[in-house]
Amino acid sequence: MIISLEELKKLLINNNLIDEITFKEIHKESQRLNINILDLLFSQRLLDKDYYANILSDYLKVKRINLKQITIPKNILRLIPEKIVLDKKIIPFKEENGILHLAMINPNDYETINFIANLTHKKIEPYLVLEDEFQFGLTFYQKLYQEEYEDILKNEISQIGNMEITEEIQNISAAKIIDNLLSYAVGLNTSDIHIEIFYEYSLIRFRIDGILKEIMKLPKKIHSSLIARIKILANLQIDEHFRPQDGRFKTKLGDFEFDIRVSIIPTIYGEKAVLRLLASTFKPSALSDLGLNSFHEELIKKAIKKSYGMIISTGPTGSGKTTTLYTIIQLLNSSEVNICTIEDPIEYELPRVNQMQVNPKINLSFAEGLRALLRQDPNIIMVGEIRDYETADIAVQSALTGHLILTTLHTNDAISSIPRLLDLKIPKYLVASTLSVVIAQRLVRKICLNCIYSTEIKNYQIETIKEQLSKDGLSEKEINEYPITKYLFKGKGCELCSYSGYRGRTGIFEIFFMDDELIDYLARKEFNLVEFKSILKRKNYKTMFQDGLEKLTVGIASLEEILRVIRE
Repeated sequence: MIISLEELKKLLINNNLIDEITFKEIHKESQRLNINILDLLFSQRLLDKDYYANILSDYLKVKRINLKQITIPKNILRLIPEKIVLDKKIIPFKEENGILHLAMINPNDYETINFIANLTHKKIEPYLVLEDEFQFGLTFYQKLYQEEYEDILKNEISQIGNMEITEEIQNISAAKIIDNLLSYAVGLNTSDIHIEIFYEYSLIRFRIDGILKEIMKLPKKIHSSLIARIKILANLQIDEHFRPQDGRFKTKLGDFEFDIRVSIIPTIYGEKAVLRLLASTFKPSALSDLGLNSFHEELIKKAIKKSYGMIISTGPTGSGKTTTLYTIIQLLNSSEVNICTIEDPIEYELPRVNQMQVNPKINLSFAEGLRALLRQDPNIIMVGEIRDYETADIAVQSALTGHLILTTLHTNDAISSIPRLLDLKIPKYLVASTLSVVIAQRLVRKICLNCIYSTEIKNYQIETIKEQLSKDGLSEKEINEYPITKYLFKGKGCELCSYSGYRGRTGIFEIFFMDDELIDYLARKEFNLVEFKSILKRKNYKTMFQDGLEKLTVGIASLEEILRVIRE
């Protein structure tokens, strides 16, 4: 927020928009859920966005602009590079008589105003813009670059057409297509590019916010050249067509550097490539940025204050486990500790962290890597995944002897991590002695704030919620007393979200911390899932679905999306 919490409170009360008691209640709820208080006020329909923007602009003594109501010319967009627009949260939208009109999240940021004046050699007139209106304004940049990339791609593809072309020309075209595909993908916030071959054509698909979307079909004759180009970039064997190959390469797209992870496999009509786009350096984020509420955040902070023990993140592939562990590492990262990792593969480069990658060709497994790292005088070790008894045993022994171990398991929920460790032949008393916290998670798509709308919940939706709560182990009495929202939220679909109704992703979690009672139970008794859950319930334990319902209530996620990831 560009004004303090106290200023916001006075502004709303003085304009008779809210009373002090309601403000305190909303503020308390926003802290519990780790949600911006304004977003909560808007989603609860206690505050109208337009009216708030108008009174705020009066308070700041600047003009107001709603970027959703205008079209920004391309020549104006080109005055300021997109990286500066993203960093400074500004968008130029008009030039008149040598004055550049600038939409700003914080129109009182005089340092940025002076910077843009020097950059453009123009006088600057600042305007207030709200966060969601700023995000909408970014679509003008996306359109600008998408049109350019599409034109280049179409031009390259049309040159191939049906005519006979030399291998040299085809290779040049493939190089240009791959370069522009990468740029196009970054502009759409793509995580993975799929280049597939079928009977009649080659297909390009992008994974955006966890969902695959078809982008374009290419002539089949160019496919082998595209794969060859990718192999050259990733330093793979060009003449090998029948074995899977993995590699990676770095590339600079605009002002950003990316690691591209490559996987190539043989299929019935040829080779398929998947390129995963990863920023070269991991940007540190707060735990709250992951979607954790304040209660869950405190449990994790309690665990990382200990100098030993195991922190386990569980969930299926692509559920954000590694990102969660990287965020924890960044919180622990200081000059006083030695942090080492053994990963498969290394996803992000972490400053001041010694990262090692599994390599089957030289028998460097998780177990061998972990054994080697223990001779490196580490304080904290991240093990990419526990897959077998040997790795589990070394990790547990390491946690027992004064090391903090961060690792992942593949289980459906947090509680299942204990029977999973027992299945790996780890003695129960060792699990009790070393386990600190278990984090289970999924990623859900967030509702686009630009096109969000609400509807009254229907009876069949209430029954669906109750059915899932029953599957989560709640009793009939608990289900009947459960506070179910009266309203559900969805996205209509707009330009900002490519008409999907969703934009961005957040996590839903279930977390438990091994306190003295749980340690004593696990050490003394045979493990019983029902009894363990009943102990956790007394400690405010919530399932992932219950955490999702909290995000549903405040308009972050839709019921359909929460159920989709829970049932995957």
